[in-house]
Amino acid sequence: MRTVELLLNEAADLAIREAWRRLADAGLPSQARHRSPTNSPHLTLAACPELTAPIRWELAEVAAALPLPVRFTGVVRFERPTSVLAWALDPDAALTALHRRVWEVVASDSPPDSLNPFHEPGRWRPHVTLGRTRRAGAFADRRVPELLPQPPLTAQLVTLRSYDTESGALEILSSAP
Repeated sequence: MRTVELLLNEAADLAIREAWRRLADAGLPSQARHRSPTNSPHLTLAACPELTAPIRWELAEVAAALPLPVRFTGVVRFERPTSVLAWALDPDAALTALHRRVWEVVASDSPPDSLNPFHEPGRWRPHVTLGRTRRAGAFADRRVPELLPQPPLTAQLVTLRSYDTESGALEILSSAP
């Protein structure tokens, strides 16, 4: 499976890594515990079985919109198959349009049952993961947000990349100038 993700500007990246550190220091699940060199704060837009030539071509066009300013809105928790603690992003018109375009690109050249329904427009909730675990309710403690620094008021999405979940390889699809 290949993800399509956006990386954040340096200041936002550092703020997220600080949140990761604080969660880890408190003994809570944290992305800081993932020691892979490919682990970095990101916003996942979609995932598909492979990046075909048509998908790559159209993603290059999508990436021309970068950098894209975004605004964090605070802490959010998800209970899916895993417990997730994240900083939510405002799904403003520009971010929603970029996401919809990426979805359309990957959906146009992928089997429908291969796409993650959580990434589908209308269901997708833009966020940057701070911690994740298979333990249900891991972030239910009301004190968890107090451990975290304030998210940056604004940030920029600057690089479009893909992560290959099978090989662990990263591919930069574009970076803003």
